[in-house]
Amino acid sequence: MERSQVAARPQERIRYRYTLLQSVLPALPLPVIVWGTKVWEWMSGKPVGAEMAESFGLWGAMLLVLLITGQYFGVTLTESKAIVHNLRRRTIHWSNVQAICVEGFQGTQTVVIYEAGGRRTRLRAPITGFLCWDRGFEQKFHIIGRWWQDHRGPDWTPVPPPATQLGGPPVPDQNPFASPT
Repeated sequence: MERSQVAARPQERIRYRYTLLQSVLPALPLPVIVWGTKVWEWMSGKPVGAEMAESFGLWGAMLLVLLITGQYFGVTLTESKAIVHNLRRRTIHWSNVQAICVEGFQGTQTVVIYEAGGRRTRLRAPITGFLCWDRGFEQKFHIIGRWWQDHRGPDWTPVPPPATQLGGPPVPDQNPFASPT
């Protein structure tokens, strides 16, 4: 049995974006507040009409904007670089990456890329946390890490953190809490 060349070829790029729930979630409190207010007014005897249609239109427009912008944010992995899609697009070459970690930020877990110069870039997607969970977050994190290891190049060498390069105080050999004197 033969395998086709298409199936044998590795992927040239991978793109991670917000999940559908993560894109829509910021718009959900608006209809609850607006419609709750309108129901309260209706129960008190006030006429409700055009304002209700206006609030439906506003929520629909906001939902559409969030769905469109949610598809923009994320990261694209190519063979030579990671393209981070935030408000401004940023390119990080794999040879400059020193580590890829998961860090907590405002109740969520995000993937962070550490560069040789000490710069830290937090990715908007993949992300997981309370009310914005992503079942495939761990798998996506491991794929990003494996992609970096596979594409960083044969001449990649780890670079000490910038504080170490500046000649900080010597670290004691035995007890890290011992006095330096």
